[in-house]
Amino acid sequence: MNTIRAWFTKTGEASYISHLDLQRVMGRAMRRSKLPVWYSKGFNPHIYMTFALPLPLGQESLVESVDFKSEAEDFDFEAMAQTLTDALPRGIDVKKIYFVDTDAGKIASAKYQVRIPGNWTKALEQYNSLEKAMVEKKTKRGTKPLNLKEHIAQVEYWQRDSETCFTLTLPAGSSGLNLNPSLLLQYLETAYGLPASVAQVLRVAIYLEGGEKFLK
Repeated sequence: MNTIRAWFTKTGEASYISHLDLQRVMGRAMRRSKLPVWYSKGFNPHIYMTFALPLPLGQESLVESVDFKSEAEDFDFEAMAQTLTDALPRGIDVKKIYFVDTDAGKIASAKYQVRIPGNWTKALEQYNSLEKAMVEKKTKRGTKPLNLKEHIAQVEYWQRDSETCFTLTLPAGSSGLNLNPSLLLQYLETAYGLPASVAQVLRVAIYLEGGEKFLK
């Protein structure tokens, strides 16, 4: 039994496919493309699939992945990637398929690029000068207070044409704290009127403990 990883993008209109729907979409695409995937046994056989770090609705990513199993012995990964892409909706493109070589359980952080129409440099300057920036973070048991400045001490930003841009590297992974840019955007909206709903968020990298890239 081999465990195989498909690295794919999720951009444009595909960013509005929820994680639950993505599971269905990927399963249908794997069946349609006739990939040599392994099905579970029992009354209702299904494809074994594991996704790393599901995205919130509306956010884009260049670094999504799904792991699946196969009992096949010979693989043409390049052909599999193209066939699977052809069976997927627009905005979901498979960049690479390969044998799993990194452990998703060791994911430690993720990097995001954020773009917001308008000039919001003053708001970000004010955020950078704060000692505390308290928000309410949702958890499985409700909500808890979180000081963003403990995790995002400073925001490096720049102005490009008619939009404000910045990057964030945030803690992520199943074993620790998971933060998303939406927490900072919501704080900036409440404190300074920044229009969080029109911000474009793109995940560009996922890192393991020690800084190694999860997808490569």
